Amino acid sequence: MYKIAPNTPLACRPHDHANCVASALAEADTVCARQGVRLTELRRRVLELVWQSHKPLGAYDILAVLSETDGRRAAPPTVYRALDFLLENGLVHRIASLNAFVGCNNPEHAHEGQFLICRACHTAIELEQPAISDAIVAGARDVGFAVETQTVEVVGLCSACNSDKSEA
Repeated sequence: MYKIAPNTPLACRPHDHANCVASALAEADTVCARQGVRLTELRRRVLELVWQSHKPLGAYDILAVLSETDGRRAAPPTVYRALDFLLENGLVHRIASLNAFVGCNNPEHAHEGQFLICRACHTAIELEQPAISDAIVAGARDVGFAVETQTVEVVGLCSACNSDKSEA
């Protein structure tokens, strides 16, 4: 077993995941109410499925779970519309390199996506480092480029997988 550093992200340490999901759903209710938008039953279920683990989940993975466990006959466009709603309202992030989605840790305020993606266990850890965003905007401005959105994806090994590798 490995030691857990105090600054280890929640996704990489043991925690009450049911509480983690419940907290994300409660926060989604608050965000949607504040923004005057409706978190329908399907949108809520899609968000719940995205939060089931800290690993990015693709639309077709969500569709499969909806069919298997919920008995829903949802079509791909229905799931994509739900994901678009969740993206627009800051409740999930899209990880382009994986064509998958993860729950947003801080939906209360707009921010750019920065992710550490473990190549072994596929956990995605969201960072929120304004200095990274500022450096990208400054570098882009220097070459006359106007940044509209940015997502930074860094692939490597999480602390658990890195520890497992060093013990082998």
